[in-house]
Amino acid sequence: MTDALLLDDLFQQILLKPAFNGANEIFIVSGYASFLMASHHIEKLNKKDIKINLIVGMTSRDGLSRTNHQGFKSLMTDSLNGRFNCSYVVNRPPIHSKVYSWTQSGKPLIGFTGSANYSQQAFISKKQGEIITQCNPDMAYEYYQSLISDSIFCTHQDADFVIDIYKEYQRNETELKEALEQSNQIDGLEKVQVSLLSKKAGYIVPPKSGLNWGYAAPRNKNDSKPRERNDAYIHLSPKVYKSDFFPRRGIHFSVTTDNGIVLICKRAQKTGEGHAIETPSRNSELGEYFRNRLGLSNGQLITKEHLINYGRTDVDFYKIDENSYYMDFSV
Repeated sequence: MTDALLLDDLFQQILLKPAFNGANEIFIVSGYASFLMASHHIEKLNKKDIKINLIVGMTSRDGLSRTNHQGFKSLMTDSLNGRFNCSYVVNRPPIHSKVYSWTQSGKPLIGFTGSANYSQQAFISKKQGEIITQCNPDMAYEYYQSLISDSIFCTHQDADFVIDIYKEYQRNETELKEALEQSNQIDGLEKVQVSLLSKKAGYIVPPKSGLNWGYAAPRNKNDSKPRERNDAYIHLSPKVYKSDFFPRRGIHFSVTTDNGIVLICKRAQKTGEGHAIETPSRNSELGEYFRNRLGLSNGQLITKEHLINYGRTDVDFYKIDENSYYMDFSV
């Protein structure tokens, strides 16, 4: 163990490197945390069979946003079923600690502690300074275990009642939708409008890209597995992808839709700016969403006529904060 302070490349050093050196499970105690961080973390582990256990410590005092609560539940029950556990501290004073304990087949291997919460803002965004140092792995593991009896799984039927689940914005969905229909800016929220048609292709829905990405050829000649027909992405215009409206490429962000669905998204493709919006856990999530809204069958080719008959050929994005967005596709 070393007393050296770790200041740079914390995501790689703390959250990835131990997994590639033999560790197969991580136990995290973090005052604050985000489901987007967990989604990004498991993606970068590159499908290694790693289990993530998280206890969020400040929930007994500060509660948790509804988006994070729903996101944690989704990761635990759907996207990362069996590979992700999340609990909230409820029966004791709030915990502000940040402790990371990696184990190998149940044996503590390496531990870390410091200032960084389990969030993209702390580990990835580079907009604030953090420090972490190695600590005794047995003590780090035991610290996590000591909090289990004072916590509750995010999926527990009482979780919504024993902690305060709040909305990121104060208006309810009906009030927000009414306000969105009246103004391009809601309480200062920045807005961009993104077309679902391709100017390059002649203002149509491209037959093998965009919402129809699933109809494209396999990724390479050696890939015999066809794409999922629902695979889709939203292409961004240069005006949007060259701005700082969305997070930089690779950072996960949440998109709450006008009908209450929460999508985990990221920018991808081409340059570091990221020319498109995708759903990293499954590229088909976005395609499934739009086909459902358009009343189409699963995997059906989307055409310009489908969008016109629905009532619009674009979507509006509103920026709630650096990692949270609202997408309006209502008519």
